[in-house]
Amino acid sequence: MIDKNKKILITGASGFIGSNLTELLIDKGFKLKILVHYNSFNSLGNLKFIDSEKLKKIEIIRGDINDYNFIEEITKDINIIFHLAALIAIPYSYNAPSSYFKTNIIGTNNILEAAKKNKVKKIIHTSTSEVYGDAQYSRINENHPICAQSPYSASKIGADKVAESYFNSFNLPVTTARPFNCYGPRQSLRSIIPSIISQALFNKGRIKVGNTYPKRDFTYVEDTCNALISICGKKNNEGKTYNIGSGKSISIDELIKTIGNVLNIKIKLTKDRKRKRIASSEVDNLLCDNKFIKKDIKWIPKISLNEGIKLTSKWIINQKEYKTDKFIL
Repeated sequence: MIDKNKKILITGASGFIGSNLTELLIDKGFKLKILVHYNSFNSLGNLKFIDSEKLKKIEIIRGDINDYNFIEEITKDINIIFHLAALIAIPYSYNAPSSYFKTNIIGTNNILEAAKKNKVKKIIHTSTSEVYGDAQYSRINENHPICAQSPYSASKIGADKVAESYFNSFNLPVTTARPFNCYGPRQSLRSIIPSIISQALFNKGRIKVGNTYPKRDFTYVEDTCNALISICGKKNNEGKTYNIGSGKSISIDELIKTIGNVLNIKIKLTKDRKRKRIASSEVDNLLCDNKFIKKDIKWIPKISLNEGIKLTSKWIINQKEYKTDKFIL
């Protein structure tokens, strides 16, 4: 259990997982400081979906993880850090790799260095299953080799190694969480499940996708957030890495059929070349071996794919910005 007297910083709090984690921790009564990337519109990103009365209970800071002096200053009163800030879109990483390396590697280094300087008691560093590349054996455990099949995955491997080095070199209390494909309310249209759902709902079942053969392991966002909280609450797990996944994989083709069945919509599928990943960069199969987190943390996912699709669809249907047929890179 996490001590509620400890002050928590969440980086990337305006993002998909970050905003859901923020709301969950507010509801649980934790003291929060959250970091939102500065922008001239003063936008709160996905935090806009959280009740304003809830947001009044927490401290919201605007800034950039690439600014070390800023990060050092805002972590002076912090006991725990959930580090989720990152550039995440794989297709865009082909266009702007340097931005990914700067934010995901240097930005992570700034967080860890500031945590070391200010003697932060625990850091949960968020990785991604993309660091594994193509599966070399069917169920991917934490010991699976890593392979940089995109600039994005390379940047996250770099971030993971920086975290590992700070644990080994400085005994920094950092633990790595490695989610497989997460989905749910507030996720961007550039992700496969909201993209399929929004097209099915608002485009009369006409769907454009890239490759349909890859298999992915999907976990609902609430389950993922509860896993992060449980990892943080576990004692003496510094230096460890935990996969977070359902332990079940499904092809994109079968996923499309499942969404059609759940929504009771007849799907008309078109394969769109511009939505396909570079062939040598595509990851064919990601299936989580979640035995370690089940054993060590006692975490198990509770929301099935069908139920998660229903919950996500219920949210999307009320969001006007999701009513688009444009491809989001």
